[in-house]
Amino acid sequence: QVQLVESGGGLVQAGGSLRLSCAASGRTFSSYAMGWFRQAPGKEREFAARISRSGGGTYYADSVKGRFIISRDNAKNTVYLEMNSLKPEDTAVYYCAADRRQITTTDPKKYDYWGQGTQVTVSS
Repeated sequence: QVQLVESGGGLVQAGGSLRLSCAASGRTFSSYAMGWFRQAPGKEREFAARISRSGGGTYYADSVKGRFIISRDNAKNTVYLEMNSLKPEDTAVYYCAADRRQITTTDPKKYDYWGQGTQVTVSS
């Protein structure tokens, strides 16, 4: 069992930056690949970024590539999402998720554990 708690969301102007954190409980954090997803009102949850167990591999959605950076600190049981050059269309609730499989996937149904989400609002 893994419990995930996101933090760091808030209101930011377009062009600004935010850093999200996701703290995980348990001693098996390094056994999970981690992902960040987001869900805007009236839309389906969509993949944003994923990082491998060791942190050596990352994968991004085209919509965030070049602007967002995912990283992790296994000693602190934490995964991060640094978001730069934010746009109003990045406004959403952001969720972190844990996947015990090694195969990279953007399908939220494949992820085993989820946090409660943190709101990010980007004003124009």
